[in-house]
Amino acid sequence: MIDLLLGLQWGDEGKGKIVDVLTTNYDIIARFQGGPNAGHTLIFDGNKHVLHTIPSGIFHKTAINIVGNGVVIDPVIFKKELDNLAKYNLDFKTKLLISRKAHVILPTHRILDAASESMKGKAKIGSTLKGIGPTYMDKTGRNGFRIGDFELDNWKEKYNSLAQKHLKMIDFYDVDIEFDLKELENEFFEAVKVLKNLTFIDSEEYLNQAISNGKTILAEGAQGSLLDIDFGTYPFVTSSNTTAAGACTGLGVAPNKIGEVYGIFKAYTTRVGSGPFPTELFDEDGAKMAKVGNEFGATTGRPRRCGWLDLIALKYAVQINGVTQLMMMKGDVLSGFDTLKVCTTYNYKGKVIDYLPYNIEEKNVSVNYTEIKGWKEDLTGMTKIDELPENLNNYIAYIEKFVGIPVTIVSVGPDRKQTITK
Repeated sequence: MIDLLLGLQWGDEGKGKIVDVLTTNYDIIARFQGGPNAGHTLIFDGNKHVLHTIPSGIFHKTAINIVGNGVVIDPVIFKKELDNLAKYNLDFKTKLLISRKAHVILPTHRILDAASESMKGKAKIGSTLKGIGPTYMDKTGRNGFRIGDFELDNWKEKYNSLAQKHLKMIDFYDVDIEFDLKELENEFFEAVKVLKNLTFIDSEEYLNQAISNGKTILAEGAQGSLLDIDFGTYPFVTSSNTTAAGACTGLGVAPNKIGEVYGIFKAYTTRVGSGPFPTELFDEDGAKMAKVGNEFGATTGRPRRCGWLDLIALKYAVQINGVTQLMMMKGDVLSGFDTLKVCTTYNYKGKVIDYLPYNIEEKNVSVNYTEIKGWKEDLTGMTKIDELPENLNNYIAYIEKFVGIPVTIVSVGPDRKQTITK
């Protein structure tokens, strides 16, 4: 069987830490979608590590880490990740495997991304400008470049053909974008040499054989469910399926092979970039969450918007993913609030509803809150469930009852040791 680990909000929930915590239970960690816009932060032994494409199990020397076919890979960023990990003496050749069917982000994809976003003006999506959207567009347009193409004798011809197509598209956008393609390509081709030293696999065959042989597998998602291309707050979403269904298509495993579905959420809500956010705060409470929670993007450094926990959105994400266990992150950030609020219904077009509707833009939706007593205690040194404050346990119990799924892990700080199993 293969277990899934997913973010249930707009990303940045703390998935990397939980993958790192759980990796000792698994033989294989497999990333199934997204690109290097993901920033999975791991903290242990006093050191902070940020991974963008490489699965979060890489620091555990017993685990095999697989980058699945649903991921898009930028060789330049991948090389930088490898360089940053070089001092740890990790065995990349045997412990880090890449699907031949994963698509490749070319330098011109990044330029296209910037041109497209610039053309949108005020209507921009909030892209990280890493070329991810254009790469997925080429994938669905059936003319993408895949990892397996690097094994072909004529791969540079294929590269040049696609790059020329992109340059014509960039001219069509007619926006003022400065770039030095020659410099970008030199960096790209150097990174490709490094990438080709790694092991490419037919990942769907590898994973299904592993399942047949009784290996334990954890599939790692990127971003969050509310950024899913189909079920997120479209068009302010990412370009892939971040939900449980994306694990099946992003790894080539059947739905009946899925076991546990771990859903990660923050004790409050954050969002990076543009898009609707019904519980967003613009007051001292929101500023306090941002400061205490150090809410800045691991990949971009952009400040995250903060707000109260939206239980309507959380229940929606639990439903579409088939979540079996919840894991609550950053409970420690809410210490010191006299009163907490959770969104329990929306006002939508003159009606009170308890589900996520088609459009949650501010003009359509306002929120109704339930208030819950807060707690003052510092959670960061706590190691056992019976040490947690009564009001925090009440907060967790309210969430569990509302969404109908148990919270099995409570994170009380960023370090891997600051994790309490309930």
